[in-house]
Amino acid sequence: MQVPGNQPSPRTGPYLVVGLGNPGPEYVWTPHNAGFMAIDRIAQQSGVVVQNRRCKAVTATIRIGGREVILAKPETFMNLSGLSVSALVKEFGAGPQLENLIVLYDELDLGLGTIKIRERGSAAGHNGARSIISSLGTSEWLRIRIGVGHDLPAEAIAAGAKRRGGKDYLLEPMRKADLVVMDEVLDRVATAVRRVVEEGPAVAMNEFNRKV
Repeated sequence: MQVPGNQPSPRTGPYLVVGLGNPGPEYVWTPHNAGFMAIDRIAQQSGVVVQNRRCKAVTATIRIGGREVILAKPETFMNLSGLSVSALVKEFGAGPQLENLIVLYDELDLGLGTIKIRERGSAAGHNGARSIISSLGTSEWLRIRIGVGHDLPAEAIAAGAKRRGGKDYLLEPMRKADLVVMDEVLDRVATAVRRVVEEGPAVAMNEFNRKV
């Protein structure tokens, strides 16, 4: 996906940036909707509202670095995200190798306050990512994983404390303190998306995959 010199390869067509989550007001501030939150943050920064309904999703169009970018939030539930993403790819295109597709979603294995950019990979237990891989028939697409887990020190675990995790945690509203952390993370995700579009994945990964 990159040419020598860490310069972004020549890409044509719009970028498709899809955030994953569950539709419905009861899920708005839950960890599993981190992808939706990120799309809304990018839209807010660009002065648009994600509300056009197409391809089983709500969408908006913005420009980053002179490039057209489609923002999308699937209206399918998380485990059927692939149905919407495949329809979006078919309508808008994402390059012959899906090089213009960027998917944003929550990651329980990453601590809250961290993000990780990868150009490919397994679903790692994430139902939305699994659905996309199944629908597209490939795991070769760029994803920005947004940490929603909570790493505890070994001594706390030994004392009986449990790591956050599981379905119940992901679908429950986040605590105010966690939302404060998430608010800062969403700005970094938005910047990471802009960096991918403007300068390519290699530059973005070098900048954002460092440990904070």
